Amino acid sequence: MEPYLVKQRWKILLLVAAIAIGFTSLFITNNLVNDLALEEQKKIEVWAEAIREISLITDLSDSIQNFSLIVQVLQNNTTVPVMLTDERDSILSYININPKKINTEEKAKRYLNRMKASKNPIVVTLLDDSKNIVYYNDSSTLVRLTYYPYIQLLIIVLFILASYYAFSHSRKAEQNRVWVGLAKETAHQLGTPTSSLLAWFELIKDSNLEPELVENLGKDIGRLEKVTTRFSKIGSTPSLIETNLVSVVNAMVNYLDGRVSKKICFTKHFNESDYVPVPINETLFEWVLENIIKNSVDAIQQEGEVSISIIDNTQVVFVDITDTGKGIPRSHFKTIFQPGFTTKSRGWGLGLSLSTRIIEEYHGGKLFVNSSEINKGTTFRIVLRKFLDKKRRL
Repeated sequence: MEPYLVKQRWKILLLVAAIAIGFTSLFITNNLVNDLALEEQKKIEVWAEAIREISLITDLSDSIQNFSLIVQVLQNNTTVPVMLTDERDSILSYININPKKINTEEKAKRYLNRMKASKNPIVVTLLDDSKNIVYYNDSSTLVRLTYYPYIQLLIIVLFILASYYAFSHSRKAEQNRVWVGLAKETAHQLGTPTSSLLAWFELIKDSNLEPELVENLGKDIGRLEKVTTRFSKIGSTPSLIETNLVSVVNAMVNYLDGRVSKKICFTKHFNESDYVPVPINETLFEWVLENIIKNSVDAIQQEGEVSISIIDNTQVVFVDITDTGKGIPRSHFKTIFQPGFTTKSRGWGLGLSLSTRIIEEYHGGKLFVNSSEINKGTTFRIVLRKFLDKKRRL
């Protein structure tokens, strides 16, 4: 499990680093937004003060009252939307607002209400003690800057997801090529000694050896042939043939029963004479059963039980394999099916991964942990369709 954990740690580390970069950018940009908002508020306060100063001018020809600077202050606001109203909210003037947004009384009222909700207004007391009210919103630059970090964060997340998908797809394709090459080479290497053993077996059958010994030798050679066939089928599209699921499961349980510790008890929760037709590739499906049952046997520390159930439904069939072993943490319900994950000191962590591929990609079914309790046991469930999908016929 160590290589898998190292890989998971690297994934988590890269994810944390990306999130840290995103939130750091968000923090810095938000600080800039706050500073700019404060500057805009000060600008509007100066603008409001200019309005008040203009209201105090009584004689435009009086050279002492130089109001050119005041006019310049008013004209220099080219970004912040401002609306000047009287005490009854009648619009006196506005600046930096698209006229189309306030060209009707209803639109103007809605826009003014949004300004009221956005910022605290500035009250200007005029010479005659009447009041004007200055309403304003954030400038378009500030609005864009406010949304920018969130857009940036979204782009970072999308980039991470796209990169992860591309990396995973590429890695999976590479793994598939390696597995197919390894499987084909294994089948090729096993083919020659298997053929030789078959020839020797024919000679042994005519010898004076005990019939039971010869029979068991024949079974093991036949098993070796099946293993060779299994590996040869990896990477190719297998044909699914309607097969009696009960007989296949029963034969596999009987085969393994004589090859595991006598402390392990096998229990069948199905009638051996039943007929449950399911479209499967028998050679590959037997491989799945062997992988899961052996996994269940390995999970039992000393003595225990492995029970196999077949549940026939209308559209699907469930094959449940339950052990009384050490159990699986809920956090590992999905990760145990990933390549390289194993809790054994010896093993490649490919058995359950290959089993998932055989069931889900080749048979259109499902393989998952149905339930598990620590130190009580685990139930694996295989779901098989009873009818072959014509659109997906293999």
